[in-house]
Amino acid sequence: MEIKGSAVKSIPEFVKTRYTDQYENWKNALPEGVKEIFEKPVLPSNWYPLSDGGIVPTETLGKVFFNEDSREAAWQAGRFSAEIALTGIYKFFVKASTPHFIIARAGKIFSTYYRPSEMKVMGKGDKSVNLQILKFDEPNEVIEYRIAGWMEKGLEISGCKNVRVSMPKSLARGDEVTEFDIQWE
Repeated sequence: MEIKGSAVKSIPEFVKTRYTDQYENWKNALPEGVKEIFEKPVLPSNWYPLSDGGIVPTETLGKVFFNEDSREAAWQAGRFSAEIALTGIYKFFVKASTPHFIIARAGKIFSTYYRPSEMKVMGKGDKSVNLQILKFDEPNEVIEYRIAGWMEKGLEISGCKNVRVSMPKSLARGDEVTEFDIQWE
């Protein structure tokens, strides 16, 4: 399974922005094979192995900066990734669109970050939506939390208030799908 370089690139950008003086500590805590990815420029258009490019670097964020809490590290890294991805013309598009319009494109957006993968909108209410990841060959809790954080921040950027994202089902926990229930005001 692979992760797009733009998602990989946001991880060291997160460290450099939020923990400027500790970037080398984070990089040195990475296993040698993974560290090699970050010793040269991460190319946004390239694809990287999911574990080396996304899972291990995010778990290391948890160890170095979040008191061993890889879930919180993933959530915050996902939020930061949305901030980076939804800038410039994309920010205007997100702010000008309705939350449901943005979420309706979730499946297409998702598959541009992870391959092979499939996500679908399963239901929506006035200020809620249910999304499911139906295909993800290497389920991992860190990636699921990163996705949840990304969606939360993306909806906040679109103007939604009090966004709440829960994950009642998880491929990583053995369920048949990963399910995100999202509500906002």
